[in-house]
Amino acid sequence: MQRTLAKSLPRLLNLSKIDTTKCSIFGTQVVNYSQKQTEPKYLSRYGGRNTVTLLTGDGVGPELMSYVQEVFRHAGAPIDFEEVEINATTKDPETMRGALLSVQRNGVAIKGNIETKFDDPSFKSMNVELRTQLNLFASVVWCRSIPAVKTRHNNIDLILIRENTEGEYTNLEHENVPGVVESLKIITSEKSTKIAKYAFDFAKRHGRKKVTAIHKANIMKLGDGLFLESCRKVACLYPDIEFNDMIIDNASMQMVSRPQQFDVLVMPNLYGNILSNIAAGLVGGPGVVPGMNLGEDYAVFELGTRNSGRSLKGKNIANPSGLLLAACDMLDYLGQYEHATLIRDSVMDVLCEKKIHTPDLGGQATTLEVVQAIVDDIKPKARSWSENVAKNLYSTKP
Repeated sequence: MQRTLAKSLPRLLNLSKIDTTKCSIFGTQVVNYSQKQTEPKYLSRYGGRNTVTLLTGDGVGPELMSYVQEVFRHAGAPIDFEEVEINATTKDPETMRGALLSVQRNGVAIKGNIETKFDDPSFKSMNVELRTQLNLFASVVWCRSIPAVKTRHNNIDLILIRENTEGEYTNLEHENVPGVVESLKIITSEKSTKIAKYAFDFAKRHGRKKVTAIHKANIMKLGDGLFLESCRKVACLYPDIEFNDMIIDNASMQMVSRPQQFDVLVMPNLYGNILSNIAAGLVGGPGVVPGMNLGEDYAVFELGTRNSGRSLKGKNIANPSGLLLAACDMLDYLGQYEHATLIRDSVMDVLCEKKIHTPDLGGQATTLEVVQAIVDDIKPKARSWSENVAKNLYSTKP
């Protein structure tokens, strides 16, 4: 199953030439992207090695990033990291521009979460800035039960696909008069249709049976109504995939009471943030769930939740599994399937077979002990794999 996932992840980004249909959405046309697979446009690759931007982030981000590099080194992953130190204390605009240029130059980044100060109206979220500037329109968080992790629910396997660039996250708000704030939520048919089409294409490629649109169209009849209508029109292009919709408050209740009913969920920005955190909590918490932000040109990989782990900083108890799994997804995106599978299998072996768990999963292991167990599991596999590669190369010589 892990190898199948490794081979399928590079096809997540499957947007190509545009074709229009006759279905109209509030006066516009549904956009249909063909099934032709596209390669990322901008990847920094020299001599078989990729250069990846590493954004340190806040909280436990820097220490977990160091462990990612350590695991990659023992696995022999052909990745060079361009480290950019950026966090909530970064005030120099040049640093932010430098981070963006680094991602644009390399095409791919892995990042720790950057905290957003909510008590400073002038402070803009760097996470949102990265997603909008790089047009990372799709957030994908795949939540699955881990057999050795005891949770309230079992057999969870759901995918949350979130529109990543508009909605409540457009930062368009102002104070008309003292005590009266006007905040604009932007929903467009273009981006709603794009994320809906992406969700259905994702479901089709991965053999999923149902797509559920999450909304609040009963109250926000124009904004969420446009999103829902866009999803309905796209659904008519996929008669083999079941489609339904659910109001966000009901979806939140259903998520914690019967999450097995969900398959693929597609939703606007804020609802996706809420439900992704709920779903992550159902399968073990922020320490075990990877996430990815995908666009047509760039990709940024991180934890599936926006949790920086500030309270865990320096205590050596943070769970490294989620970020390592995100790093494996990054390797798949770069076409380094063997190394992705090697690391992913070792992470899952340590979690499920050896049951070496940090306190968030009910264990007593430190971060370093988990990483060391993963490295110890990787070493013989990496050695055997390298020997087989060398043997095959030797046997094919004339």
